[in-house]
Amino acid sequence: MKRISRDDVINAISGADDVTIAKIIGTGATVDELAEAKAWLANDEPLINDLRPLAHGRARDLVDILSEFEENGDEDTDSNLAPKAS
Repeated sequence: MKRISRDDVINAISGADDVTIAKIIGTGATVDELAEAKAWLANDEPLINDLRPLAHGRARDLVDILSEFEENGDEDTDSNLAPKAS
């Protein structure tokens, strides 16, 4: 599995600052784990209804980091976690 690179984080999280990017990369998470964390943050109800276990491990760490980023976000929360257009 591919670990997250700086470019992956920048493409996935609009407006991420260098500290947030470093925290995310520092988890050692994969691109799939970042996508899972973003899915939990976007709307956890469908995941719970699908009987998926709550995020754990690195995905849980990413949820915590992204939640903190949302709380401290300088921009609109929804746009911070939206993927950038290619």
